[in-house]
Amino acid sequence: MCLWELSEGMVPGMKERIKQRILDRTAKIGVVGIGYVGLPLAVEKGKVGYDVVGIDENPKRVAMINRGENYIGDVKDEELRELVERGKLRSTGDFSVLTDCDVIIICVPTPLTENKDPDISYIINVTEQISKYLRPGQMVSLESTTYPGTTEEVVLPLLEKSGLKVGKDFFLAYSPERVDPGNKRYTTRNTSKVVGGVTEACLEVAVTFYQQTIINVVPVSSPRVAEMTKVFENTYRAVNIALVNELALLCHRMGIDVWEVVDAASTKPFGIQTFYPGPGVGGHCIPIDPFYLTWKARQYDFHTRFIELAAEINNYMPYFVLEKTIDALNRVRKSLNGSDILVVGVAYKKDIDDVRESTAIKLINLLREKGARVVYHDPYVPEVKPRGSCRLDMKSVPLNEETLGRADCVIIHTDHSCIDYEWLVEKARLVVDTRNATKQVKQGKGKIIKL
Repeated sequence: MCLWELSEGMVPGMKERIKQRILDRTAKIGVVGIGYVGLPLAVEKGKVGYDVVGIDENPKRVAMINRGENYIGDVKDEELRELVERGKLRSTGDFSVLTDCDVIIICVPTPLTENKDPDISYIINVTEQISKYLRPGQMVSLESTTYPGTTEEVVLPLLEKSGLKVGKDFFLAYSPERVDPGNKRYTTRNTSKVVGGVTEACLEVAVTFYQQTIINVVPVSSPRVAEMTKVFENTYRAVNIALVNELALLCHRMGIDVWEVVDAASTKPFGIQTFYPGPGVGGHCIPIDPFYLTWKARQYDFHTRFIELAAEINNYMPYFVLEKTIDALNRVRKSLNGSDILVVGVAYKKDIDDVRESTAIKLINLLREKGARVVYHDPYVPEVKPRGSCRLDMKSVPLNEETLGRADCVIIHTDHSCIDYEWLVEKARLVVDTRNATKQVKQGKGKIIKL
């Protein structure tokens, strides 16, 4: 036995027992939260032979899983159905099933409050439930995006209310999800997994667990490092998107095509990574993660001015799209007030059905406030229902000649690959393109107003 094990006072063999169960696939896995992160993870674990139970407060999700019905685009229907039929995957709303689990993974949402402060209430609530059923020999891993310190400052004390001690009775780690919805090249399996354990033993168990289904596992020295890694990754993207969005605003003033500038700059083989402008940033990560970092930084009397400025620029972009739409209509002597507007694409990125934090929601609200009549088409999003900060209740309309004929202006918000943009431009009266989706369109250039 290693000296660090003796110093932690571990029960001899406990670490080896759970590692062996993980290695021989007899460990039972509990995934708390079976949404965009939790369900793909649960499926990957089931595919290699683990028995997996998903715990979720949403009875609709629970029922769908138990019927073998899929609701996440990155999960293959047939794989989910087969796992359920074989008894390798099931779901419930009852936390007591965690008593039988060897590994418990927390994959719950971490939104922002109205004041842009972190809301970790979901983490707190499920951790309190886990603590009730925690038993010796279990591993708990938090995957939800959060600020550095959450695992050790919030999760650990709640789990130790059970009377069990980390590194002695149970193992605790943080391993951020890095799923990119809709990405066909990088999936849960081949995206490197960063893992930080509260103790060396915690790290060893967690690394063993993730190595069973993920090609490259990257151990780091602490949960704080892993937590900071996650928020840094998305802050990096948010800042660079803000930079190119600001460039778009400047190019607009100077009469320069920003898309041509970005394409030309991207030919340099070093020193630049290409980011593209757009109507803002959406999804659960990029619009949210930087605020987790800025909030935590204020506790250290440190103000992340660069990050906050980036958020300010990105948040302005839906207003800029509104201005472009007003200018476009003015060119044909129409007012936005009373005009019919068709928004094409409400998902936050192309070829997925996710509308979380989508700037299309903000844009539609802005258009309506100015008196426009707004409809939308999205082949991936048949309806938008009120949820969180979204108050819209709309259904997708068909994209046909009749719909395009009624629209005074079409705004391309999301550049889904399945849409024929040449045909769209041909049939539309006016197009505001926020994604350069019409780059290859040869006809109707006079109709197209780009970002």
